[in-house]
Amino acid sequence: MMRDPREHQTKAVALLRDGYRRGKRRLILELATGAGKTFIAAIMIEAARLKGIRCLFIVDAISLIDQTVEALYREGLTGIGVIQADHPMTDWSKPIQVASVQTLRRRGMPAGIGLVIVDEAHCQDAWLTGIMQSGEWADTPFIGLSATPWAKGLGLTYEEKVTPITMRELIDLKLLSPFRVFASAHPDLSGVKIDRGDYHEGQLADVMSDAKLIADIVRTWKSLGDNRPTVAFCVDRAHAKKVKTRFIEAGIPWGYIDAYTDRTERKLIRDQLDRGEIKGVANVGCLTKGVDWALGCIILARPTKSEMLFVQMVGRGLRVNDGIPDCVILDHADNTLRMGFPTDIRHEELCKAEKGERAKRVNEAPLPKECSACSYLKPAKVHQCPACGFKPEKQSDVEEADGFLVEITKTKKRATLEEKQDWHAMLRSIQRGRNYAAGWVANTYRKRFGVWPRGIDESASKPPSQEVLNFVRGHTIRYVKGREKQAA
Repeated sequence: MMRDPREHQTKAVALLRDGYRRGKRRLILELATGAGKTFIAAIMIEAARLKGIRCLFIVDAISLIDQTVEALYREGLTGIGVIQADHPMTDWSKPIQVASVQTLRRRGMPAGIGLVIVDEAHCQDAWLTGIMQSGEWADTPFIGLSATPWAKGLGLTYEEKVTPITMRELIDLKLLSPFRVFASAHPDLSGVKIDRGDYHEGQLADVMSDAKLIADIVRTWKSLGDNRPTVAFCVDRAHAKKVKTRFIEAGIPWGYIDAYTDRTERKLIRDQLDRGEIKGVANVGCLTKGVDWALGCIILARPTKSEMLFVQMVGRGLRVNDGIPDCVILDHADNTLRMGFPTDIRHEELCKAEKGERAKRVNEAPLPKECSACSYLKPAKVHQCPACGFKPEKQSDVEEADGFLVEITKTKKRATLEEKQDWHAMLRSIQRGRNYAAGWVANTYRKRFGVWPRGIDESASKPPSQEVLNFVRGHTIRYVKGREKQAA
């Protein structure tokens, strides 16, 4: 028997049905990890079954077949068959069929299907996209499920996005776990190339495999991880194995999973983690979807420019679990400093751009700031650190020495090429808007970074951030005052 839905789940069903009544046949449900996307799909499937409609549930990988079947059974559904070679549940007569997109790509879509559910819809398999855009399937409803439906081109396949509740609202209602973020290491990614919108994996692995960085991962977990069950997201297999080895060398039992780890071994590793026989698992891109492990700590040892990957990784730790009050996120990749808290990442509409621009974000919050005492990432404009209570005092930039006033230069972390590019583009926007001389951009850039612009696109322009505006304003004031003093 199906359980009673929560308020946001009832709202999701109502929004999906409203879209269908308005003639939409390609809807996508946006809902954070752990908020019940599969349960909502089960409600839609059960309603279709009562009308005699056959349903197909498509998963993104063969490895997700069995756990999806188990999840649907838990939600009260019966009459389930599986489309997969040699699977014991293969039965074409069942009204609900579960299949991987890989199997369907070889065999084709089954006949007589009146409702299709697409899990992890943001992955956008090219073959399935072609099916959804074909005339043969034009009248068949497809409902996509995703915690991060922000991929380029998604709006070319799906007509509308349904968002019944945000991640922040789910946390406030205690339906998802609150989280705390610490950023104790700052890898230098300035030399890492960008490949198809994200960091080049090979070069990234070289940077993140630095012995000091890996040692910091272990040291930080011992200090802040609070002995919680943990998953570490790593760059590649070699990097993940190094992380595992360093934990074991420190006397901390640790596991390892990659794409070649079979289902039996994965289950064994999960059971060991649940029993406390191992404290954590180093993995390579395998635990970002379809995972409902009881976790209390996430280690981000994999830098990314992808908001989707970032939120998917963090989302693994946001399920509510008994005995785990919140999720500790140890961000050794500066992902949070670069993109903000996952609760602040939102997109109003599906992206229709195939390449180039990204989906438009709304309510873009200021980026968090790092506490200089404990590395806790606190929201912008929060002065006193909620984690350690440290309250930074404003320091004077000038001190007296031997009768002269000398400027004390602040120590800054080395700027990445990406940061320099952004600054130059924003300075160029100011120069154009205020009709400054062409050389103003390069001179102001040099004041900020101590070097002339090199290796960046000097024609790019983008709206300035408040940080850049404040910097320009400060230097303008100092320039004017200097001129006034000189004239006097």
